[in-house]
Amino acid sequence: MQALMQPHRLVMLAIAAALVVWVIVAGNWEWLPKYLPMIVQGVWRTIWLLVLSVAIGFTLAVPLGLAQASGPWFLAVPARVFCTVIRGTPLLLQVWLLYYGLGSLFPSIPWIRESELWPILRQAWPYALLALSLSYAGYEGEVMRGAFRSVPRGQLEAARAMGMPRFTIFRRISLPLALQGVLPTLGGETILQLKATPLVATITVLEVYAVASRVRQDTLITYEPLFLVAAIYLALAGIIALGFRWLESRRPRKSA
Repeated sequence: MQALMQPHRLVMLAIAAALVVWVIVAGNWEWLPKYLPMIVQGVWRTIWLLVLSVAIGFTLAVPLGLAQASGPWFLAVPARVFCTVIRGTPLLLQVWLLYYGLGSLFPSIPWIRESELWPILRQAWPYALLALSLSYAGYEGEVMRGAFRSVPRGQLEAARAMGMPRFTIFRRISLPLALQGVLPTLGGETILQLKATPLVATITVLEVYAVASRVRQDTLITYEPLFLVAAIYLALAGIIALGFRWLESRRPRKSA
């Protein structure tokens, strides 16, 4: 609270509040009631795309980081190649490759087209979710590689000397200690993942940014939908930041 009460931050908050009030008062919001259900649906789709892609991506990132940090070469090399390719190519390109690549390949395979999965695979959101998940896994795989390498060797050697199984060492020592050091980074990457979700609008996934684009096309009103989308993203990013700060406050403090 003391940091928030500094003069320059109070001035910035006052300017931001004045800007919000001006947008609300001077803006044209007659379109909002008509498109509100679509906006709510877009926000919900954005949230579950974010949550699922982060969960799947982090689940993949842990073995990717562990393989690079302490795995054999035949696991470390593919993991390093995967992270390099993902981090070295634009996410938009990955989304298009999956959607226009796999999405156009699957219809030509009879057993896929006739399977029970076809009603799902013919939609755009599975490819969007896959692209977002792989992107998050590629970036967080590098983060977890550094986190696993930062785990003190003495604790690992002591656990091995006590006869602790490898999986138990990983579950009780390596993973908890690695996560303690990367929570701020994970929070920042999750916010970046949120800001990457508008890219899926390019493959017809109707998330919140795509709704704003449709409002603009239907009504020729440009700024108000974009201001609303910006406010939604700011609110979601703030919730994510507060959540990770709470997690950081829960981690054990190191004693001198």
